[in-house]
Formats: sequence, structure tokens, C-alpha cells
Amino acid sequence: MNKNKLFLASCMALITTAMAFGLRAGMLNQWGTEFGLSGEELGWIGGTAFWGFTLAMVFGGPLCDILGMKKILFIAFFGHILGTILTIFSGGFWSFFISTLCIGIGNGMVEAACNPLVATIYKDEKTKMLNRFHVWFPGGIVIGGLVGYAMTGLGFSWQLQVATMLIPACVYGFLIAKENFPTTERVASGVSTGDMFKACLSPLFFTMALLMMITASTELGTNQLIDSLLKDTGVSPILILVYVSGLMMVGRTYAGNIVHTLSPAGMLLFSAVFSTLGLVLLSYASGTTFTFFAATVFGIGICFFWPTMISFVAEYLPSTGALGLSLMGGAGMLSVSLVLPILGKLLDNQSGAQTLRGFALLPSFLIVAFAILYFYSKKMLSKNY
Repeated sequence: MNKNKLFLASCMALITTAMAFGLRAGMLNQWGTEFGLSGEELGWIGGTAFWGFTLAMVFGGPLCDILGMKKILFIAFFGHILGTILTIFSGGFWSFFISTLCIGIGNGMVEAACNPLVATIYKDEKTKMLNRFHVWFPGGIVIGGLVGYAMTGLGFSWQLQVATMLIPACVYGFLIAKENFPTTERVASGVSTGDMFKACLSPLFFTMALLMMITASTELGTNQLIDSLLKDTGVSPILILVYVSGLMMVGRTYAGNIVHTLSPAGMLLFSAVFSTLGLVLLSYASGTTFTFFAATVFGIGICFFWPTMISFVAEYLPSTGALGLSLMGGAGMLSVSLVLPILGKLLDNQSGAQTLRGFALLPSFLIVAFAILYFYSKKMLSKNY
């Protein structure tokens, strides 16, 4: 087993996942114009990737223990290849819906396999390495966003832009074909399947899954519809998405140092405060300087949400195993699939600014929830919870 190559393959798989988000975020409005799709229909198309992701994670998590993480990643590879090809030949609502579903399943299988893989091969540095792995979600969005922006400027079709996803997909497919994979940490440590399911029914895990729904909606719901939400600011929304994703890359790279100061719960409280403030500021954004300032606050806010929620469960509830990590990711993606059509409908009837202002209520609730979690974890939680 080569840890470095397995980690590289995981990162390339996540880049493929993220490129799908980055490229599609810049194409939804174009598809709406070209194929006569409403904001609500575009919300359903975008949301399909998230509930396809959810289904894949919920089923893929426990299958990691049965089939092995290598086979789960092969399923992800085929989902990405098929979904990309179908997208290129799509011409209306249902064809985009089905192709997006295939990509969503591929994305979900990546998370279902790679989160427990990273937690297993770096069991003594889970928060640090899961954050470092998740650097490549914003990293892939930066790649996809810049590729889309440059290719659009050069007059290339959206079909050719989508086809660029095949490059990282083929790279990680080649890497996983050659490497040996470990068993999951839960299996290696001798925790039974019954104990795993029991741990996933604990009040703490249930609470974290609910909070994951709000953190994911705050980050991914905003980013996926950023083209519509920020179109009136006078700044290219895709460049804002790339900028925010770049901030997230830097933050996640150095998360290992930050967690020693704040603790996972402290990082989550910090994120809730800044993401709420960031959404409010973005709702008033106009002009280059203020828009980038607001985007900076928002980027700092959402930076640590996803990987720290995952690592919190891996650290404090390790008996939940691959299933627990998958259910957490599935809960997050399910919430985004539900919130995108709602945001799309609001955008049909309101401005982007009004929509952002209302949406800021979600992370404001997290400030209270994570403050309670922070003090609770300091007093009562231990590694052997």
C-alpha cells in the first residue's frame, strides 16, 4: 500500500468532482437561455447532482466495508465518465437531469470511498489530512472555473468545457487500478457492524447530521447558484467563485495548525460567524472592492465547514465508521438538493440581494448551535466518546 499514491488518487477524484461544480455553476444560466429553462428548472437540474450524491454516499458508505474502497472508486469513475459524455449530448431538461444524476452518483462515491480512506491511512492526523484532502474541492472549482472562464472568452463551446472533466477522471482511474487499498479503520479495529449502526443512532451523531445539512447548504447552495445571486454586482460571479475557492484552498491547507488552537468545535463556531456576516455583506455588494471584501469574509466562513464536520465525527465518533462519514456527507448533499430549487424559485421572484439576505438566517442559527457544541465538547467529549 502506497499512502502517497492513494492520497494523490483521492485528490484527483475530488478535483473531478469539484470541476463538475465549477463548470456547471457557470453554465446554468447559459443552459437556461439556450434551452428555455426556468430558474426553478435549473435549480432542479443543479439539485439532482446533490441528491444523486446523497444516494451514492448513503449506499456507498456501508459498501466500503463489503466491496472495499477500490471498487467504490471504480463505480465513481464510471459515473463520472458516463455523466460527462451524456452532458455533452444533452439538449433539454430531462437529458440534463439524467446526466447530472450520473455525475452526482460519481461524486458521492468519491466521498463515500475517500473520506474513510484518508481517515484510515492517516488515523493519527485525521482533521489535518481530511482538511488537506478537501483542499481539492475548492481547488477543483478554481480549475473548473478558470477553464470555463478562459474557454468561454476564447469562444469554445460549453460541450468542450465539460469534456475537460475527462482528464482528471482518467488520471484517478489509472491510479486506483494499480494500487492496493487497506481495509477501513472500523473493520481493522474490530468494531462490529451492529456497533457501527448503534453509534450512528446516538444523539450526538444525529445532531451533527442535522447541522451538516445547514453547513452544506450555506456553502454549496450559495456557490452553485452564484452566477444568478451575484449577477448585479458588476463583477464576474465566476471570478468571485474562483476567488472564494482559492481562499478555501489556503485555509484548508493550514487547517492542521488552526485546529490545535481552536479545536474542531471552535473552528465550526468561527465558520458560522463569518459565513453569516459574509452572506449579509454579499447581499449589499456592489463594485469590485466591496464585492471582493464581502467574498473574502464569506470564503473565510465556509472554508472549514465540510472537512471539519467530517473530521469531528471521525475523531469523536469513530465507531460510526465509513457509514457515519457517508451519512454525514449524504445529509449535507441532500439538504443542498432541497434548497437549490427553493433558491431558484426565490430568484425567479426576487433579486439576488434579497435572496442572499434571507439565506443568511441559516448560518445565523449555526452560531448558537456551535457555541453550545464548543462548550459541550470542552467539558464532556473525549476521544473515547
